[in-house]
Amino acid sequence: MNISLMGFSGTGKTVVSRLLARRLDKKLISTNEELASRTGLSIEKMAKRHGWGRLLEAESEVIESVSDLDECVFDTGSSTVLRNENVTNLKKNGLIIFLTADSRVIESRIRRGQEKTDFAKREYIDKVKGVLDEWQEKYKKAADYTIDTTTLSPEEVCDLITHYIQMELH
Repeated sequence: MNISLMGFSGTGKTVVSRLLARRLDKKLISTNEELASRTGLSIEKMAKRHGWGRLLEAESEVIESVSDLDECVFDTGSSTVLRNENVTNLKKNGLIIFLTADSRVIESRIRRGQEKTDFAKREYIDKVKGVLDEWQEKYKKAADYTIDTTTLSPEEVCDLITHYIQMELH
């Protein structure tokens, strides 16, 4: 069984996915890193050079190819939920866990994170504010389980996910 973590940047997907993969002894796959590896471009460069539509298409190609794997933890890109085929592919062999957090906490985590440049952080924070409600509904519909990470440690989030996995297996 695969476990796919979805949500906006700043909700804990990357930290939790790393911890969860180690804890469950599963392979960790970041769909953003896989996309960058296949295209030779970062997510930001891909979007600027080829447009949002091509980025979403390339993301779907990655998800389709990795969704056939087993015993993986997927750290998905924030936009994964925008295409129904991504959700379908990820659900065919696993669970989707939607990580959420208060918008102020998301903004704070993004501001202190190291994975994005200052420009990309400002741009992303503005995007989050603009689409949070709209995308939130898509995430909720896609998710098997939702975890609010606002006040939880990554270890506590992993504990909950492990509990949900056990519930699914019994």
